[in-house]
Amino acid sequence: MKKIAFIFPGQGSQTIGMGKDFFENSKIAKEMISKATQRLGIDFEELLFEENDNLGKTEFTQPAILLVSSIANAIFKDKYKIKPQFVLGHSLGEFSALVSAGAIDYLDALELVHKRGLFMTEACASAGAGMMALVGLEDSIVEKICEEQRKSGKKVWAANYNMDGQLVLAGLKADLESLVDTFKEAGAKRAIVLDMSVASHCELLRSAVENLKPYLEEYLKEEFVIDVISNVTAKPYNTKEEAIELLSEQLVNPVKYKHSISAFEDKVDVFIEFGNGIVLKGLNRKITKVPTLNVSDMDSLAKTIEALNE
Repeated sequence: MKKIAFIFPGQGSQTIGMGKDFFENSKIAKEMISKATQRLGIDFEELLFEENDNLGKTEFTQPAILLVSSIANAIFKDKYKIKPQFVLGHSLGEFSALVSAGAIDYLDALELVHKRGLFMTEACASAGAGMMALVGLEDSIVEKICEEQRKSGKKVWAANYNMDGQLVLAGLKADLESLVDTFKEAGAKRAIVLDMSVASHCELLRSAVENLKPYLEEYLKEEFVIDVISNVTAKPYNTKEEAIELLSEQLVNPVKYKHSISAFEDKVDVFIEFGNGIVLKGLNRKITKVPTLNVSDMDSLAKTIEALNE
């Protein structure tokens, strides 16, 4: 039997209509969405399936993505019985991974990431925060420029290590905008300030850390069924004590996604991405030779199970 790892996407993977195919064809999905609506008081059918402005707001985006990923994973588990070697999520996706690992109930996780989104929004509300995507520069060059700019008073940090040559920065939007030409002069093929008002995984979110910790303490379980790979350390953890510390620090530290995939690619034969789209599948093509399958609707579910049975 193939050795498998489950992986889960984060913010940026959301689209109107995500999860609808599951909802229309699976009792599991219908029940999970109904319970989520009752628990949070958010109409998830409207949020996921109808045109609205809320899906782009991080306090709604985060539970929406986690819910769809958890549904995809639950339906897969119902149809294909296998224990993964480990689970891994990109940023917010680490919370979806925790659900899969048995570390937290999905309803508690929805409540938790809804709060997380609110705390992130509050921390950045008056800061003028933003993020920037960089393509074509080595990590060391970006890190050196950011360090030099911080010494001069600007607030910019590396936030997401997605793959070689693709790095996302976070900080003050004005400071990021002022550095577009600097990065291009250093050799960046693209330096794009993103349409975001939250600066993820940097020191601007320090106030959110202490706000989040009591909810981590309340909702996380003591022991996990499966190891989770930390975004902060690119190493596995499996206890509540570790999770509280690592998930708190995840708010203000960069996501080491490419490091995590590279560190554990020799442990598995295949990765399976659960949730909307194929964001991580696309990244993995550039990071590893290990194939990545995806479960984003009933058709891709069937194809993934067929591939596993070959």
